[in-house]
Parts: sequence; structure tokens; C-alpha cells
Amino acid sequence: MLHDYAARASGMQSIRYIFRPRWFPTLAAVVSIALMVKLGFWQYDKAEQKRLLQSTFDARLGESPAALPGNVSNIEEWRYRRIRATGRYETQYQILLDNQVEGQVAGYHVITPFRAENTKALLLVNRGWIPAGDRSRLPFVETPAGVVEIRGYAWVPGKYYELATPSGEWQTLWQNVDMARYATAVPFSVFPFILRLDASSTAGGFSRNWPQPAERIEKHVGYALQWWGFAGAALAIWVFVNLRRSEA
Repeated sequence: MLHDYAARASGMQSIRYIFRPRWFPTLAAVVSIALMVKLGFWQYDKAEQKRLLQSTFDARLGESPAALPGNVSNIEEWRYRRIRATGRYETQYQILLDNQVEGQVAGYHVITPFRAENTKALLLVNRGWIPAGDRSRLPFVETPAGVVEIRGYAWVPGKYYELATPSGEWQTLWQNVDMARYATAVPFSVFPFILRLDASSTAGGFSRNWPQPAERIEKHVGYALQWWGFAGAALAIWVFVNLRRSEA
């Protein structure tokens, strides 16, 4: 019996695995792993960009409000900069930005042109959020008349891609803030940024719970870790499927 056990043990020791990768699983693994790693770094880079924007926002939050310039040659110099201006709202080309949610309630952001004193271009002012109410008609938006002073910070909209080309007729309801589209649709020049009205301002503002630049940054970090985890799992699967049992 001892001899039989030794023989079986010797047989178990002779079993080994050989790593023999095949070309098709290897090609698929290389492509998929490279893509997953790249997507992970893409999400992580978005998180880093938000951190940098938050640093800029925090640094400029303590600065004194600046007057509107005659022209803007470098828009990055004005990103998140606090601004004050005196002038009048002009509602003819006011827009409502759709699909804005606050407290789980759908609504609009009211963006109104503002003609400041001593400037040729008009400034678009995001006056805040209002509830949508009856979707069959646009809500009435009250706007102060006469000269008012506004304060806020400059917000630079991102780039958006429209699924359909807007018609030539003026539209009050917009899905995205497309500054280039707006500039070509109105008969006056506009600043290349939007002023987000201070929450404490009483100059025709509505609900103004502006998001922080680094808001939901954990989402991008989580996505990055998720993609890198998928890449690690794909590597482990590739190694496993290319192992072959071999008996000596």
C-alpha cells in the first residue's frame, strides 16, 4: 500500500501546466486590455482636470470683483473670475436652458443678455433656475427694469455637438449653451463667457445653487478604477485560457 501511495504521489507531481498562447486570444486580449487601460487614464485625466479647475475657482473666489473688459483676448484669464457690472437687462434674445434639475424637479436656467455701461458687447447672465411647470408653454420670466448692478463669476461653457442643425428662426428654448451659435444668431456682439449671478444678488436672480468644478469628481476616479479592474481581469482570463495541462 505504501508503494501504491508513493506511485500515485509521483504521478501527481508529474502533472504540470504549459503556457502556450494562441494568436487570436492574444490579439483580442492586447486590443481589449489596451483600450480598457486607455479609458481608465481618460477618466482619471478628467478627474485631474476638475481638480485643476477647482484650484483656479478657489483661488479666484477671494479676489475682488473686476470690471468688464473692453475685449477678451485670452478667455482662460477670465475663467471663474469675479465680475461686477452696471447696466440693463435686454430680454429680446433671452434663452431658457432646458433639462436643468434642482431638488429632483425639472426646470430651466434663465440666461438674459445684459448691456453693461462702457462696453460694446453684451454679457450673457445666467440668472438661475426656475421650475418648468406646464411643458406645453414656456414660463413667464420676470426681469427687473432700469439700471441694476450685477455681480457673479465668469463661466466658460464647454463644447457640445447638436444632433440636429437648428433652424434659422430664433428659438427661446435651448438644449445646450453654444456660444458660437448664439453669437451668430443675434444682431450684437457678446462676451465669450457667461456670468453666473451671485447667490446673494437681488438683481433679478432665481435659484442659484451653482455646482463646484470638482463636483462628482469621485465618479471619474471610480470609472478609472473600474476600467483598470476590467483590464486586470482580462489579463487574468487571457493567462488562464492559454494554460495547457501537460503530463510528463
